[in-house]
Amino acid sequence: METVTHHGRKTAYHVSDRGGTGPTLLFVHGSGGTHAVWKSQFRLSDEVSVAALDLSGHGESDDIDADAGYETRAAYVDDVVAVAEAVDASVLVGNSLGGAVTLTAALERDLSLDGLVLAGTGAKLAVLDDLLAWLSNDFDRAVAFLHEPNRMFYDAESEYVTFSEKAMHEVGRAVTERDFRTCHEFDVRGELGDLSVPTLAVVGEHDRLTPQRYHEYLRETMPDCELRVVEDAAHLAMLERPEAFNAAILDFIERIAD
Repeated sequence: METVTHHGRKTAYHVSDRGGTGPTLLFVHGSGGTHAVWKSQFRLSDEVSVAALDLSGHGESDDIDADAGYETRAAYVDDVVAVAEAVDASVLVGNSLGGAVTLTAALERDLSLDGLVLAGTGAKLAVLDDLLAWLSNDFDRAVAFLHEPNRMFYDAESEYVTFSEKAMHEVGRAVTERDFRTCHEFDVRGELGDLSVPTLAVVGEHDRLTPQRYHEYLRETMPDCELRVVEDAAHLAMLERPEAFNAAILDFIERIAD
C-alpha cells in the first residue's frame, strides 16, 4: 500500500502494477469496507490503470481527527481528491457510500474528470431506522441483516459473504455506523442536472439496498448517464459477478475515449 499525506493524516491506497495504458480509475468503497472489495477490478489493469483507496478510519488509512470539526463526507472527499491527484485519476468509481463521495467530489471540487461510475448507489441514500439503531446498539444484528439475501449479495459463494462480514467487523462498529449515517444524510437530487461528466450507473439486478430505480433516476436526471444492470447480483456486484461488472466498465471507458 502507498500513502498520501493531507489534512494531517495519511490515506492509504493500492495501485495496479500491470501496466494498463488507458485512463487511471480510482475506486472508492462503501460503508464498512476497504479497498479490498475491488480486488476483482484489479484485473482491469491489463487495459487501464487502477487504484483503490481506504477512506479515513478504514483499512490502513488514518482516521479523521475528532477534534478538527470535520464533517465526515467532506473528509472522505478530501481523501479521494488527495489520492486522485497523487495517481492522476480521471475516472472515479464509487460503490454505495463511495458513490456519494465521488458524486460530491465531482460536484464540489475542482477535479478534471473524464467519467464517473456509480455502482450500487444513488442521489439520495436513506437508511432504515432499524438498521441505524442496530448499528448503534446491536452491531452483530446489523451485519447479519446486511448480509441477508438480496442485500449485499444475491447468490454468492459463502467465501464472499464471509469476506464482506469480516471486513465490516474489522472496520468496526463506530466507523461503520458513521458511514451509514453519512449515507442517510446524503441528498444531491437537486444538483445532478448540472453534472455533465459522462457517467455509468451500474446496479445488481437483485439489489434491495440501492435498487434499480435509484440508478434509473440517475440516468433520467443526469445529462450524460447510461445504465447497466448486472444480472444475478445484488449490492456488491463487483465481487459477486466481476466479469459482467468489469465488462460494463470497459464498455463505458471505450465510449468516453471515442
